[in-house]
Amino acid sequence: MPAAVSNFPIASDARLAGDARQTRFVLDLDKPIQHRAFVLADPYRVVIDVPQVSFQLPAGVGTAGRGLIKAFRYGLVMPGGSRIVFDLTGPAKIANSYVLEAANGQPPRLVLELVEVDRAAFLQSLAQEPRPELRPAIADANAAVTPAKPAGPPDNRAVIVIDPGHGGPDNGTQAGGSEFMEKNLVLTFGLALRDRIEKSGKYRVVMTRSDDTFIPLDERVRIARSHSAALLVSIHADALPRGEGDAQGATIYTLSEKASDAKAERLAEAENRSDAIGGVTMSEEPVVADILIDLAQRETRTFSNRFARILMGEMKTTVRMHQHPLKSAGFRVLKAPDVPSVLVELGYVSNKGDREHLVSESWRNRTVGAMSQAIDAFLAKRLVSAGPTEGAAVRLPVKP
Repeated sequence: MPAAVSNFPIASDARLAGDARQTRFVLDLDKPIQHRAFVLADPYRVVIDVPQVSFQLPAGVGTAGRGLIKAFRYGLVMPGGSRIVFDLTGPAKIANSYVLEAANGQPPRLVLELVEVDRAAFLQSLAQEPRPELRPAIADANAAVTPAKPAGPPDNRAVIVIDPGHGGPDNGTQAGGSEFMEKNLVLTFGLALRDRIEKSGKYRVVMTRSDDTFIPLDERVRIARSHSAALLVSIHADALPRGEGDAQGATIYTLSEKASDAKAERLAEAENRSDAIGGVTMSEEPVVADILIDLAQRETRTFSNRFARILMGEMKTTVRMHQHPLKSAGFRVLKAPDVPSVLVELGYVSNKGDREHLVSESWRNRTVGAMSQAIDAFLAKRLVSAGPTEGAAVRLPVKP
């Protein structure tokens, strides 16, 4: 793996200069690269898309801002492509962005120059530029986990989609160093769950991401629907803001238009901001008033709730659960109308005991075992009546 990484351009340092009227960002590289910079509104952001880069920046770079930039983050957003996302203090426009060749002892540098503008000028500059949507191909997202077989009968096993949350420039919640970064914790857990399920040979597993890549929320749903998945399990780890006390244990969420409580609503709002955090323009699917869709959604929610109860029953015997382990809210990643879906918060990275569990291999093995048993119990009953290739009884077409 290190040999492959060395083929990519290396970013070794980044810094900010300037003030609240003019701010400059400089990224040190080992070779010049192509780039594209653009602005996004509500919240105010600047995004730089570049070819895949090996970010070897000092720890903590980007967490502190300066001038017009509150903070910035970076990471992989698709195979061959990386992204830097800047959170702005207010409206600003890109005065210039360019790459300097190595000269006078300085390495090649990517430079972004921002200037303060009012909102009217910002919106005018936004209107003049098409707003790009990040849409990594579903085929690319799944190629690593579902390689094509040269011959043989079709694989009619039920498909389970495992969705490790966040990824790339979207770190999720965090406490301490990268060891307690949500995107890393849930990816490790998701891969372990995949391995456990595949070991039985009963089901086919598709990962929405199997490395540190950003996948937009709509793409995660699309992956599940394109595979006619029998179940989607989204994996996350929560955190309470400072001053809101302490909480611990795992929680299982299902979809509902009205949140079960204020904390569930807060969490759904935070998770639904993932696209903005990753620098993607949020786009909700239009609501279609169709009786078939309504019927499918009702049936799917019934199955989702049934699986959530089975999962809680298995997990509570081996894993510490939250005092209110079953909740619901309007999570976008759970909105596939024809794929039963749950979101599992494994614990709180803001709680010392939960953090110790989240990095413990023995805890992970126990939890993976409980989840695997719940999946088996749920699908064993469903597939007897539904057939091995069906999800909800009403299967809706997938928008390409």
